[in-house]
Amino acid sequence: MQSRRKLRFRLIVSFALFGFGLSALFAVAALYERAKVEDQLVVSSLQQDADSYVQQMHESPGQPFYSKLMTGWGWSDRTIYKAPLSWQELPVGVHDLYEADDGGQKHYKLAVSRKYGLIAFVKYDVSRDDLGKQQLLISVIGAVFLFGLLSLALGVWLSRKVLKPVSDLANRLRDFRKNGKAEPLAPHFADDEVGELAHALDEYSERLTEMVERDREFNSDVSHELRTPLAVIASTTELLQGSPDLTEKLSERLKRIERASRQATELIEALLLLSRAERRGPTRGETTEVGKVAADVIESQRPQMRGKPLTIDLVVNEAVNVNAPASVLSVALTNLIGNAIKYTLEGSVLVEVGQGRIEVIDTGPGIKPEDAERLFQRGVRGEGAGGSGAGLGLAIVRRLCELYGWDVSMRPRADANGAIASIVFS
Repeated sequence: MQSRRKLRFRLIVSFALFGFGLSALFAVAALYERAKVEDQLVVSSLQQDADSYVQQMHESPGQPFYSKLMTGWGWSDRTIYKAPLSWQELPVGVHDLYEADDGGQKHYKLAVSRKYGLIAFVKYDVSRDDLGKQQLLISVIGAVFLFGLLSLALGVWLSRKVLKPVSDLANRLRDFRKNGKAEPLAPHFADDEVGELAHALDEYSERLTEMVERDREFNSDVSHELRTPLAVIASTTELLQGSPDLTEKLSERLKRIERASRQATELIEALLLLSRAERRGPTRGETTEVGKVAADVIESQRPQMRGKPLTIDLVVNEAVNVNAPASVLSVALTNLIGNAIKYTLEGSVLVEVGQGRIEVIDTGPGIKPEDAERLFQRGVRGEGAGGSGAGLGLAIVRRLCELYGWDVSMRPRADANGAIASIVFS
């Protein structure tokens, strides 16, 4: 999952972490190099002093060892037993030793030199430097945190300075989205990368506006041109149905023409609603009874059964009314009920109304649970679909339902073959 934090916040955190990490790395490296160099100097000095002391013992016996930082002892091979037991077998070189005292363990370095049958020991108390090392460590840690705070402050200042054009662009886009009206962005920015982005957004917005306007004009022109012949068909059909010498067979055909004309008019109105890209579908104060529209749709779809061994029934458990045009609900139910009849070769289709919803239950081949949501995508058709459909029906139903805040879904039947399509009205 991608982070939703603002760009400025991420820049500040990145800068602060970079400054803190760099200063911490520098502090660790400095402490390591200091300890390494100090240890090399101490070891080298101790060994030189031990060698000098054994030379002094050889040339000037009895002369004491003088040093403000170190302490020296010297014995011969015959008197080495006087030395501390832990020193007696130590080879030439510098050794790290520990001894217990009242305050715990005491750390010291001991240089050993053997020459001319003489043995010199030079001792350096390392524990005296521990306090200085602790103070240095505290100072370095304090410096690391100080540099971290400075990096944070610098990150805040730089983010405000560097991201100001980007923030301005984002704020203008946010205002445009709230107001619903786009204005040119490029004149408000310098000729830099942000200015190029603003110019590109202006061009994209202009092209998109032109395309939407062309689509609206096309839809409006098409709807106007189609409504006129449909109105002629409807009025002519009505006149013909009033003829006294009309046969029963011809009357039935005229009713089918009338239903088809009405469905085409309803479909045009629904498509016009979708083309306006409104966030909420207009109601014009209409209250539509779901059961009545479902009954009309069922009657209009009966000719699609084509003599199949199929029954279709409507059950209204309770009245359900919606604030939407009847044409919108009719288009949605025509697709759902028409699909149920189309895919069910034999058995039954049950349309049930109640509890704020309508369900279309069929005994067809059913659907896979993983395909239930995919069927509402444009161009997707169910398995075993016949005919020349383009797979747009359920996509139109989904868009109409979203326009009015309804929830449309499909699922397989749990107890038998078939599928259940439902619309839950909000």
